[in-house]
Amino acid sequence: MITQSTLFRSEFIVNCNGKLLDLSHPVVMGILNITPDSFFDGGKFTEEKLIISRVKQMLEEGASIIDIGAVSTRPGAKEVSEKKEMERLLPVLKTLVKKFPEAIFSVDTYRSTVARKAIEAGAAIVNDISGGSFDKKMFATVGELKVPYLLMHLQGTSGTMQKNPFYKNVVKELIDFFQKKIAELKNCGVHDIIIDPGFGFGKTVEHNFEILRKLSLFKMLDCPVMAGISRKSMINKVLKTSPGKALNGTTVLNTMALMNGAQILRVHDVNEAKEAIELFKMYSKQELKS
Repeated sequence: MITQSTLFRSEFIVNCNGKLLDLSHPVVMGILNITPDSFFDGGKFTEEKLIISRVKQMLEEGASIIDIGAVSTRPGAKEVSEKKEMERLLPVLKTLVKKFPEAIFSVDTYRSTVARKAIEAGAAIVNDISGGSFDKKMFATVGELKVPYLLMHLQGTSGTMQKNPFYKNVVKELIDFFQKKIAELKNCGVHDIIIDPGFGFGKTVEHNFEILRKLSLFKMLDCPVMAGISRKSMINKVLKTSPGKALNGTTVLNTMALMNGAQILRVHDVNEAKEAIELFKMYSKQELKS
């Protein structure tokens, strides 16, 4: 349903270290995994030349944010030390900030020390898959850094999250979780908060589709909503396919997410997501006229 409720804001301006990100229309976050073991593109982008080329491509295709991850958080992923994460992340981040000074970079980490070092190196957003549950210093650190925080829901840990996840009412429990965490973040001085339901993180296929179907209910939290569906198992298990063949399914579900209020699409394939947004914008414009 396209019609926006007048009770909640549909427009947000997020301050990313002085760069203003306008979310009055949906935007794309491009994924840059500099890991050897991510579920889709692990090992593809470990050389500087390839990394720079990939980021250039995503920016030219219309990405508003580049999200850099130096640790795989797929179900069952091996733990990587904080030292190793920083060794992978910081040189790449510093190079990209210098090469693309106008770009907005987010850092995909659940460690407060890594988050601090990344912001000091030029990142502008902290994207934490654990919602502050893996590092109790994260909220205070982000509050001190005065940067936007991407708050994701996860049930369990990367090693346990897909072992029989259970909810009595998945959407209600997620909204309760976000309300509590948003209050904690604001008490720590964090005001630019983006929420991510965490598709595939401690959810069954049925849970994921229930969240997607009712995504518009998350507007009551008065925060921008991000959908991270790209090439995930909620597509592959239904279509009996693999991440490498899940682009069409990703586009279909991204379109559903847009129609239910998502303001950021986190994707591996920027051009296709950007096209989905442009078509959605035209559809919405016609809907408002009728």
